[in-house]
Amino acid sequence: MRIAVIGTNYLGANTAAGMAEFGFDVIGVEIDEHRLKLLNDGKAPLYEPGLDPLLKKHVDSGRLRFTKDYREIADWADVHFICVGTPQLEGSEAADLAQVNSVVDMLAPLLTRPVLVVGRSTVPVGTSKLVEQRFHAEAPAGTAVEIAWQPEFLREAHGVDDTLRPDRLVFGVQSAAAEARLREVFATPIAEGTPVVVCNRPTAELVKGGANAFLATKISFINALAEMADATGADVTQLADALGYDRRIGRGMLNAGPGYGGGCLPKDLRAFMHRAGELGVEEVITLLREVDDINQHRRARIVDLTHEVLGAEWVGRNVTVLGAAFKAGTDDVRDSPALDVAGRIQLHGANVTVYDPEAMENARKVRPTLRYAGSALEACEGAHAVLHLTEWPEFRELDPTTLKEVVAIPALVDARLLLDADTWRAAGWTYRAPGKP
Repeated sequence: MRIAVIGTNYLGANTAAGMAEFGFDVIGVEIDEHRLKLLNDGKAPLYEPGLDPLLKKHVDSGRLRFTKDYREIADWADVHFICVGTPQLEGSEAADLAQVNSVVDMLAPLLTRPVLVVGRSTVPVGTSKLVEQRFHAEAPAGTAVEIAWQPEFLREAHGVDDTLRPDRLVFGVQSAAAEARLREVFATPIAEGTPVVVCNRPTAELVKGGANAFLATKISFINALAEMADATGADVTQLADALGYDRRIGRGMLNAGPGYGGGCLPKDLRAFMHRAGELGVEEVITLLREVDDINQHRRARIVDLTHEVLGAEWVGRNVTVLGAAFKAGTDDVRDSPALDVAGRIQLHGANVTVYDPEAMENARKVRPTLRYAGSALEACEGAHAVLHLTEWPEFRELDPTTLKEVVAIPALVDARLLLDADTWRAAGWTYRAPGKP
């Protein structure tokens, strides 16, 4: 069996490398010339731990290669994975399905034999039916082209492991033959004990959107409790620990902080709300709108906390922001809470300097007016407040005594609640964190 992976950014690059690791011959389709060259050199077009070595291994073996020509995969591949992006539509909360539609435009007219087309992209429920209608109408093979949906659950910074050792597999299929083909594709993780949920396609489409909506709700819930902790002197981290021991709740994703960001949760939550509106499910919209509002308020809370630390002064103050990526382990700055907070503080009149171990280049493209430093120590020189906004391990290893020697005022806002308050205070720092006494 031969596999094509269409779209090779974050999801597609991990999928292509993973399928090659499972033992299949794989061709990835990438229309961007720069990314195409990188991939054929065995390099990922983005920072993801462990992905470069896996790509290099299989490009060098000849098992994996990349092309921009759909004709190379049309008759060659038995299974075609759609892994293109579905960003938020400009001017709307809806998902932009232009890239999915483009795949159908390019691939359908070339399919002349029975194949399985598998969507992995995150789409609004009902999309697979529309995709099926188009393939059946536009492909020479007609109804011999079968459509399945197999949502991905990759976490940035853990994409390789989540591809090779997923915590579950969801097969949205309409036939036993499609299920059997997907079980063949994922035979390796299935043999290692990964559970499989077989369902229809609408269920599979809802699983990904529902999962992201639930995770966003969980994050906003603990951040709402952090507001309660601020008002009462409680400790939100200890509160989360206590709640997490309840097996019905769990500790995962129950971390207070600046809220969620990145290229998935924000746009997927809004697309989920938009689709709920189209379906007339108002209760879902009401709930998730509040979840999104709480998330945005967390960023404003960090700004307010910084203002307090600065003595209610902005102009002439130097603020250091440690972190630009939306989370550690990635260079992804899409809807990054760290950069959003940095931008808001700059608009108030403060001088803002940013440092991130991996995301500096991407951050400069998004926020070119901010200052950027080559190290955490350099970024902190002359600072009146230091903000910990991305949970990189190197920030947790900073020595507060050494750092105190270079700042103007030793004041820390630990927005991620991961630094040891007692250690920093003992070194002479003012330590503040949302939801911490």
